Amino acid sequence: MASMALQLLGFFLGLLGFTGTIVATLLPHWRSRAHVDGNIITATGYMKGLWMECVWRSTGIYQCELYRSLLALPPDLQAARALMVISCLTSVLASLVSVTGMKCTRFARGSLIKSPLVLSGGICFLCAGLLCLVTVSWTTNEVIKNFYNPLIHSGMKYEIGLAVYLGYVSACLSLAGGMVLCWSSSGDRSRQSPPHTQRGQPPEALKGNHAPSLCSASSSGYRLNNYV
Repeated sequence: MASMALQLLGFFLGLLGFTGTIVATLLPHWRSRAHVDGNIITATGYMKGLWMECVWRSTGIYQCELYRSLLALPPDLQAARALMVISCLTSVLASLVSVTGMKCTRFARGSLIKSPLVLSGGICFLCAGLLCLVTVSWTTNEVIKNFYNPLIHSGMKYEIGLAVYLGYVSACLSLAGGMVLCWSSSGDRSRQSPPHTQRGQPPEALKGNHAPSLCSASSSGYRLNNYV
């Protein structure tokens, strides 16, 4: 029962991390820049994401435009796109494998394949969390480096957006879910391994290999003193 609770906890943590990763991938709030003039009515905010660039005005107008050319994007943005998409796909695979291997599901119930499936799902969640963590860490480094670069005009500098912070939280949830699933599967394997005697032979293999005792010889109709 405790192992099933651990599996459910790890799965829901990984599922929350997967949901946050999808939301962070789609949001345009990766890099934000606010420019406020003397009149607050003309205040505008610029945001850049992995797929689009948006402009928000204080009058309530919100406009977004998708990137039209993939090759015209900077290399760090192209790499961030690829890593986040791979992270989402890995989380999908982890969710499917974990569901089939959990004790509360009917798939392969009572089979020894359940524990390896849970372990595989946990490893996939770990990989997805690492991919998301690498992406948001790389983006954070680029934003901070450009912000303190004196050669870049102040009007072209950006700050870290909310999607990056959401990516950090999602990566931590995916990593936590993967570790819990791996821990629960290791406990299952240790309980499922049969006890072994010396030289690695199970007790069943030694049945019938012991020498017959005196009582067994006498009970079979033969007496030992007839052969001595």
